[in-house]
Amino acid sequence: MIDNTEKKERAVLVAASVNDEDTEALLNELSELVKTAGAETVATLIQNKEAFDNATYIGRGKVEELKNLIAIYEADCIVCDDELSPIQQKNLEDILDVKVLDRTTVILDIFAKHATTGEGKLQVELAQLKYRSTRLIGSNNQLSRLGGGIGTRGPGEKKLETDRRVIRNRIGQLNRELENVKMHRSVMRKKRLEGDTPVCAIVGYTNAGKSTLLNALTGAGVLEEDKLFATLDPTSRRLLLDSRQEIILTDTVGFIRKLPHHLINAFRSTLEEAKYADIIIHVVDISDPDCDDKMAAVYKTLSDLGIMNKPVITVFNKCDKVEELPVIKDLKAEMMLYISAKQGGDFTELKDAVQNIINSQRKYIEITVPYNEAGTVNKIRKYGTLLSEEYRDDGIFIKAYIENSFDI
Repeated sequence: MIDNTEKKERAVLVAASVNDEDTEALLNELSELVKTAGAETVATLIQNKEAFDNATYIGRGKVEELKNLIAIYEADCIVCDDELSPIQQKNLEDILDVKVLDRTTVILDIFAKHATTGEGKLQVELAQLKYRSTRLIGSNNQLSRLGGGIGTRGPGEKKLETDRRVIRNRIGQLNRELENVKMHRSVMRKKRLEGDTPVCAIVGYTNAGKSTLLNALTGAGVLEEDKLFATLDPTSRRLLLDSRQEIILTDTVGFIRKLPHHLINAFRSTLEEAKYADIIIHVVDISDPDCDDKMAAVYKTLSDLGIMNKPVITVFNKCDKVEELPVIKDLKAEMMLYISAKQGGDFTELKDAVQNIINSQRKYIEITVPYNEAGTVNKIRKYGTLLSEEYRDDGIFIKAYIENSFDI
């Protein structure tokens, strides 16, 4: 019988430990990235250095040790934890005679694998081409390799695509197409903002449980998998709070440490959904022992996008996976909650927290609406928070929170 199962690539992970980074944690994360991309980690190598080696990333001595590891474990490739320069990548390939990848390549490959919408595919292709366009010099051996594996998905592997002029023209075309998509997204966003419906953006580190929370709250049916970057494309759904206030929940792409700037730039229009939101719901995997650093990575990305002036509700998720809740605080958050999105529930505390923040951004009114203008009450019920209504002889007496711009 012929075995048609695809053989997994065997990868050796390599890191240069500088700047007192938690290299072990970063390599564990890189191993998860490699697994998500479809390969397996067979060995790891860490070099403690004061600075990256300009020629070989880890220094020639460690490269010889790496060469032995590749032979012992019959590895097909190495994956470096940092973004390599073109000369570093070329030198390593010449010495090791295997495929040399870096963290950026793996993340781009995963994005190419998981992008499903037209916009997502355009963004991934743009990021890949911009990244590969800087690596045309001396990369003929790599680009002419046959076969599959990490780093070969998406555009850029055909000989035609390696021509600078063709790539430059394609990048220009993608930028124009994405500009049209961005304009369409802006129109849709403007309509939402004009409707006075509050928007909550769900952000967090990749695999923290954002999609699971969106599904639990709204039944959105978004893909849920225990892997990094399982979903890329933003999903928006309406949710009715217990007060009958309607809000829009938007799931965003997951963040990660050392997120390639190519991706931040390409996905800026998608990530900016958080920029125009009224509230940020920050989902944190509390079962992850490294969650403090990952929270910091999320806030750094938000800061890079200019999104640090929003009220934040931090939701510590996956409480079902820990026997005792660790003492973790988020000093940047308005409120902290503990949930298990997987186990579900009514999420009353979270909904109330969202409602309280919405009310704090509005003005409180007590007015009597004439019966011939009863439609105003329905408008307040939909776009504001109607606390009570009392039918009197001269009209409907209401207590409510409404937007400052709401015209009565």
